[in-house]
Amino acid sequence: MEDSNLRIPGPVPLPKDTLEIMSRQMINHRGLEYAMMLEEMSSNLKSVLMTKSDVYFITASGTGAMESAIVNTTSPGDDILSISIGWFGQRFGDISDAYGCKTTRLEFQSGEPADPEKVKKELLKNKNYKAVLITHNESSSGVRNPLREICEVIKNNSNALILVDAVSSAAGTRISTDGWGIDIVATASQKSWIAPPGIAMISFSEKAWKAYESSSSPKYYYDVKQYKDYLEIGQPPFTPALSTMFALQYSLNRMIEEGIENIFEKHSEIAKFTRTKANDIGLQILPKEEFASDTVTAIKLPENIDGKKLVNEIKENYNIVLGGGQQKLAGKIVRIGHMGWVEKKDIEDSINALKETLDKIN
Repeated sequence: MEDSNLRIPGPVPLPKDTLEIMSRQMINHRGLEYAMMLEEMSSNLKSVLMTKSDVYFITASGTGAMESAIVNTTSPGDDILSISIGWFGQRFGDISDAYGCKTTRLEFQSGEPADPEKVKKELLKNKNYKAVLITHNESSSGVRNPLREICEVIKNNSNALILVDAVSSAAGTRISTDGWGIDIVATASQKSWIAPPGIAMISFSEKAWKAYESSSSPKYYYDVKQYKDYLEIGQPPFTPALSTMFALQYSLNRMIEEGIENIFEKHSEIAKFTRTKANDIGLQILPKEEFASDTVTAIKLPENIDGKKLVNEIKENYNIVLGGGQQKLAGKIVRIGHMGWVEKKDIEDSINALKETLDKIN
């Protein structure tokens, strides 16, 4: 079967060399080879996230990283502020609810970023917030939140922890974890990291560790103390997804060799290229330019177009897989992922297929 041009916002397609790395034989995850691999990966992950804090690899999805952030720092009854600009922001708040926290939801319209001034007003209303939950890049709407500005507002007006869902932004968009005062960054292997699904990653600040000491939320698999203790002897607490770890190790090494700043610039350029090509065929981008994501572009569809049908026809006729809209945006947008391994031709082919299919429908 011929490979599709997979242009959804994750999982991303993988280059042949990464696929070959994944096919290597299993190793002893309690042995020296794994310990050396884990040490190298931890160092490289810290470089990409721009942090000196602890980092951990968890066999889970990105949602597992988000759950880990909450379960290790909060207790039932804690006041939590959840900032939501879409589907995944809502999910972060849902996890908070599931662990018995008192979650206040500060919601913004789909397609728009969070307003730092409104965040400030909410923080001034309640000085007891234990943590603030933020999605850096809302892949459901192609919006990048002004994370640096929001973090600054939180630090200046609250002592709350800053917990960031960076699942669809990290490694494709700059995150200055220490510089912006972020306590936990949650991300996952299947996005800009150019690896298959299966590994969640988190950074964990000293302030987060202090919160851990008083956290009474029930935890076992996601108990970060287990990961810390085992990391000290070069092991995981549980059997890891080794093939994904091999791929992720390879990708992290390539990122360091290429240069993190070069990778960020490459993502920015391909994102601008995508938006320009969409505009050239008469389509509008959902968010404003200054808040448009560097990893996924959300394109508005004409009102008479059924987005789900459109995506299906493009897959059937061109073997190109685009993302559809979710929740309130279902049927109203298409999303083109351009994170990780992507060339301009992938985007050109996607936009051409979109135009030709729209022309046929009209």
